[in-house]
Amino acid sequence: MVMITLLTVAVAGHVAWFLCLLLRPLMVRYALARPNARSSHQVPTPQGGGIAVLGGVVLALLLAGALGLLPAQARPALALVLAAAVLVAGVGAWDDIAPLPAGLRLGLQTVAVSVVLMLAAPELRLLPDLLPLWAERALCILAGVWFVNLVNFMDGIDWITIAGIAPLCAALAAAGALGVLDPASGLLAAALLGGLLGFAPLNRPVAKIFLGDVGSLPIGLLTAWLLYRLAAEGALVAALILPLYHVLDSTITLLRRLARGEKVWQAHRSHFYQQATDNGFSVSQVVARVAGLNLGLAVLAGLTIRFPATAVQLGCLTLALALTALLLARFARRRTA
Repeated sequence: MVMITLLTVAVAGHVAWFLCLLLRPLMVRYALARPNARSSHQVPTPQGGGIAVLGGVVLALLLAGALGLLPAQARPALALVLAAAVLVAGVGAWDDIAPLPAGLRLGLQTVAVSVVLMLAAPELRLLPDLLPLWAERALCILAGVWFVNLVNFMDGIDWITIAGIAPLCAALAAAGALGVLDPASGLLAAALLGGLLGFAPLNRPVAKIFLGDVGSLPIGLLTAWLLYRLAAEGALVAALILPLYHVLDSTITLLRRLARGEKVWQAHRSHFYQQATDNGFSVSQVVARVAGLNLGLAVLAGLTIRFPATAVQLGCLTLALALTALLLARFARRRTA
């Protein structure tokens, strides 16, 4: 299974890299992100690299299916998840070219998340002893829609999505290879990891291409689905720890903006990682710290899976929260010479 996982990463990575090179001239012509007062870039940059990432994911999984590496019983659910990802990618592509009303975007995202949750694995439960089914479903849909959007909100500087999502996908791919996560989800994580790595060379600071909403939205959906599957395997604390930086940065920022009465759907520069670039950190320093934290979070998540004792679960979650809070606080302070 380890070799199959590595092969999936390699195929998705090479496909994504090739598609980035192939599609970049079209993005320059039709999907150019121009700098404004809230931007982190200084020159017009093509956006739409998410098409290449999603293309790498889909083609790698199609190859795995053709070779008989995907369990037959898992294929319908996986196809449904990928179809939902393509739907939100289409919404993102439309918004990249001609901005959509916020309500329409949110409505279509809610439909995609709801379809995945209700149809891809209706038997899965996270908290059957604490919540009735309707309450758990409503909470999961809300969390899923928020995760789709927070990945989009956090995609504001070069390499930040790679620093945040690639370590998470690597941990989930490893969980699939080791039998902790179901094989189909493990290969999906491996394909998403490969797609991000194939995109990474062209998004390296200073980026030649951006993901765009066409990439950040489906990446959010696929990541949310993978975390949901992990939590359903009994690893709820691990699923909470893995995306902690992205979740806390985006959620705290949202709550602060709501408290100030701001229009939260409008572009801004309030995230902690954006504050860091204003406080003297270079983009490379920011993403290096985020990536380092996420690798540490992956280790803590692994410990909660390996040692299911309550004390270990609480200790790892507490440490993960503390490490993430320390980095957020550091980003919010001016960097000394």
